[in-house]
This record gives sequence, structure tokens and C-alpha cells, in this order.
Amino acid sequence: MSSVLIVLPILSLLMFDLGLELQARDFAMIAKRPRAVLAGLFGQIVLIPAIVFLLASVFKVSETMFIGLMLIACCPGGSSSNIFSGIARGDVALSVSLTALSSVITLATLPLIMGTVVKLPVGSLVMQNIVLVLIPVLLGMWLRATKPAAAARIHRYLGRLAFPLLILLATLFFIGNKAAIVDNFKELGLFVTVLILIAMAAGALISNVCRLNRRERRTIVIEVGMQNAAQAIALATSPLVFNDNRLAVPAIVYALMMNILLLTYVAIIKRVR
Repeated sequence: MSSVLIVLPILSLLMFDLGLELQARDFAMIAKRPRAVLAGLFGQIVLIPAIVFLLASVFKVSETMFIGLMLIACCPGGSSSNIFSGIARGDVALSVSLTALSSVITLATLPLIMGTVVKLPVGSLVMQNIVLVLIPVLLGMWLRATKPAAAARIHRYLGRLAFPLLILLATLFFIGNKAAIVDNFKELGLFVTVLILIAMAAGALISNVCRLNRRERRTIVIEVGMQNAAQAIALATSPLVFNDNRLAVPAIVYALMMNILLLTYVAIIKRVR
């Protein structure tokens, strides 16, 4: 079975589950709490691609791996960041709003930034993101608005599946692309680890500059450190966009290191009152 037949439905399911958490007011938080929201969006949308670009000149990665790394850097925040923020006693409302806003904003910024790196079918990319990201999110929001009880029940089950589905996706992709992942893991493992640590540190620095409170700082660190690996894999493997499994290798390595480092961060934070 082609990996894309597994990737695309999983991405849509995760985005639908995100929509079940959202309300229209989540998108309006930028007006109510501009410093916190803008700090998170700046870290996610501007800083991470810039960090990847700078690190690429240090690590001398291949062109293919560089494109894959930029792809994960240009994706929005991961939906599981909301769960991580809750466990870390962060600001879950801020996390949800940042995930929602970045998912919409990157519909425009992703093709814009990636277009400076590689020639891509912008129309197909935008259309795929609308179908697999925007529409499922809107459907989830509609269900929450019209049938909140049903939405809550569905989210309760899907929320438990989000992390296992990402692990399943990574496992299946690893099995199908073991050689490419093993060949590039030494190079990418260090790159991605440094990337995530710098991103988390940048999130903390931005939070301090913006004088955010402790709960907001924890959330910004998590949000800036977590990107939507499922979306990066979907774009890399989709016949409509890149159609190249090699470009998904960085996202798989990123998903692995992201969860290790963020789980470590959450474990440490939970010990701090």
C-alpha cells in the first residue's frame, strides 16, 4: 500500500480533531492578548525557517534533506502541542489559538517560503492544504458549534488517538523507507536535535522579552518547539505536491526527536511549581 494512502487520512483526522477544540473566539485572541499570540506566531512562522536556513550552512546537509527540513520548518504547530501544554501546566487556550492561527496562516506562508527554496506546484499545494487541513478544521468547528455534546465525545476519543496515530505514521514510513532514514539519521539526528533545542530556547527568550507570564512562557516554548510532522509527511509524499518519500525523512526524524525533547521538557516543568 502506498504510504500516501495512510498519511493523508491521518492528517485530515488530526485536523478534524483540532477543529473540535476550536471556537471562533480562538482566532480573536490575537486582539485580546497580542503579545503572547504574536510571540508564538513569530517563533513558529519566522524563526524556525530562519534557524533551519542558518543551521544548513553549518551542517552542510544535502539539497534533498535541506528541502525536507525547510518543509517541516514551514508547517504549522503540531496539534499535540495542546496536550503537552496542558500536562506542563501551560496556557492551553493560548496553545489552541496558536495552533489554529498557524494552521491558517501557513496556508499562505508555506508556499511563499518554500517557493524561495524549490520550484513547487503552488496551486496543487494550496488546494491539498485546503482539502486536508482547512476543510477538516472547519468541519470540526461546525460540529462543535452545532452539536457540542457530540463534538466533545468524538474529541475525547480522537484526542487519545492523536499521538498513537503520529507514531503509527512514523513507524509505517520507517518500515517502508528504512534505508534512507538509516543513511541520513546521523546527519539529521544532530541537526534536528540542535534545531529543536534552539527553537525552544528562542521561544523562552521571546517570552521573556515580551514579559509573558509563566504559563504563557511554557506554552510558547512548546509551540515553537513542535511542528506538524504529519502535514510535512503528507506534502512530501503527495503525488500532487512533491511525490518524493526522501523529503519526508527529515519530518520522521523530527517527529522522533521532537517528542523525546518535549516530553523531557514537560517532565522537568512538572517538577516546578
